[in-house]
Amino acid sequence: MKRIVVLFFLLLGIINLMFFSRVASSEEHSISPYFFVEGGESSLEHFPLKDTAVDVVISGVFAAVTVRQVYSNMGGEPINGSYIFPGSTRAAVHGMKMTIGDRVVKAKIKEKEEARKTFAAAKQHGKNASLLEQKRANVFSMEVANIMPGDTIEIELSYTELLVPEDGTYAFVYPAVVGPRYTSVTPEEASPSERWVQNPYLKKGSAPRTNFSIKVALAAGLPIQEIGSGSHDIDVSFREQSQALVTLTKEDGFGGDRDFILDYRLAGTNISTGLILQQGEDENFFLLMTQPPKRVQPDHIPAREYLFVIDVSGSMSGYPLDTAKLLVKDLLGDLRPTDTFNVMFFAGDSEVLSKGPVPATQANIQRALAMIGSSSGGGGTELKKAMNRAMKLPKQEGVSRTMVVLTDGYIHAEKEVFELIQQNLGHTNVFAFGIGSSVNRYLVEGMAKAGQGEPFVVTRADEAEAAASNFARYISQPVLTDIDVAFSGIDVYDVEPPVVPDLFAERPLIVMGKWRGEPTGLVTVSGTSGTGPYTRKIPAGGAVDHSRDGALHYLWARTRISRISDFNSRQGSTQHREEIVALGLKYNLLTPFTSFIAVDEIIRHPNLDSRDVKQPLPLPARVSNLAVGGGVRRVPEPGLFLLAALVCASMLLPRLRRKRR
Repeated sequence: MKRIVVLFFLLLGIINLMFFSRVASSEEHSISPYFFVEGGESSLEHFPLKDTAVDVVISGVFAAVTVRQVYSNMGGEPINGSYIFPGSTRAAVHGMKMTIGDRVVKAKIKEKEEARKTFAAAKQHGKNASLLEQKRANVFSMEVANIMPGDTIEIELSYTELLVPEDGTYAFVYPAVVGPRYTSVTPEEASPSERWVQNPYLKKGSAPRTNFSIKVALAAGLPIQEIGSGSHDIDVSFREQSQALVTLTKEDGFGGDRDFILDYRLAGTNISTGLILQQGEDENFFLLMTQPPKRVQPDHIPAREYLFVIDVSGSMSGYPLDTAKLLVKDLLGDLRPTDTFNVMFFAGDSEVLSKGPVPATQANIQRALAMIGSSSGGGGTELKKAMNRAMKLPKQEGVSRTMVVLTDGYIHAEKEVFELIQQNLGHTNVFAFGIGSSVNRYLVEGMAKAGQGEPFVVTRADEAEAAASNFARYISQPVLTDIDVAFSGIDVYDVEPPVVPDLFAERPLIVMGKWRGEPTGLVTVSGTSGTGPYTRKIPAGGAVDHSRDGALHYLWARTRISRISDFNSRQGSTQHREEIVALGLKYNLLTPFTSFIAVDEIIRHPNLDSRDVKQPLPLPARVSNLAVGGGVRRVPEPGLFLLAALVCASMLLPRLRRKRR
């Protein structure tokens, strides 16, 4: 009998092993992220990045950011470190330098392929070198070559961004960690620029292996009415009413596993508006920022159809999905009886509430809430597949359809999603809600921009109700349509955007461009508001000169690159590539096709190999291990255990019968 039991479990183990091997093989065949496993002679060698320090100076509506990364080799052999880190979607990265001891090497901007060849040659010849590349509009990679035992190398990069207030509130966001990106792309299919996705992560609860600090010096120009952070515990000290210094409290712990968000309001009800000029040697730049008219609620709002597309993949498990459920509950509660809706859940596959839209009755809303309440996170994030199905769902004739996508955005194929949205603009516009502590803002903002909607980011569960209310107010009526910006008495060109879209949100209208000659005359903004025709005139002669700040040319170039690259499905064409390269080289900007390269000409160790080390990243705060390939998904379904048992039983039954005889 003992032999039979042993045989039973042996067969069960073999079947399970076969299953695990098949699943593991399938997962390992893609370039998915993976968990870092401790091992080797010195685990310290796997963590060359020791410190990240961020210094932010906010002057008016401009933020100048300096990021210092310190790399050290605590092991016994030369290493090459690589590190994936995020950046703001609005960042114009314009400088980098490398410091080794008392030697400082200023990085040069080069075409991407040339920069990579220069780095590879320096690496092979035993020189210290660093390479900064853009993988996505909000994802960068840093590679550092030939870090010798005992070496400490500091990399400093600089960027600037424009802070755009919404409803009178300014927000500075510093993304601290890149969330794991789901992809089904195989190593054979992946291009070299895509392989950054295959990055190691620490399991949830692992102790941080690097230090993170941030300091913000705020010079608002007007008295600061409110200031705070919903993401971190902060210390705020005021130098005067319009100036404050913000740092992380010591009690906050490790702050590098979630976005740092600083919100502040200025005294008064009006936001900073007007015309800002920058005069240069060869080119002059302007920034027009003007407050929109007040929103007027219409007496009658036409009925709309809403399609809620909800991510229930592994990375949404736990807190993000719980927050999404609260948000959808509030969104459904804001629907009017004349509206219709549908709900779709997706991970690897998708399911819908109904084959077509249903009236927003209490009974249908309760059905949707019951469906939402029973869902749990698991599986990969096949967003494009889900949205393709959603776009093909039947819709009501003569009724505008709004798609609302709720996701953390942890996918790899962003541009494919943007292209799909653009192809369906004729019958569906898209709003995107990013859920989580470290949302992929490139995807969330890109979907909204491609779909002529608006992005919303919800980092905490207690923000869900307010976000739903803002959405309902947002879609009720645009604040300004048929917008025209006319310049008289001032010669302007290369204006961004070329066509000003309708303005929905309670945020200022922003236009950038170049000017020549003398800044005289008027800038006239006209359009249609909720109360009728709208006109605002701004004298060009009284514009504020910010020549010394030197930020406008970076921001203008970044805006143009964003328009032709980040959210343009045709960005891979030769024409667009050449234009982006030219802009990057001219304005010293990091782009998809230009990179920063720094090389110290001192040869540290000729003809010796260095070991390549990928810096493991922490999982974003409140994100489950299910976000990384493997995890619980390698556990078979209960049915498979049952099947295995039945197979074993069928094999053992004849033996048992023979024994009884």
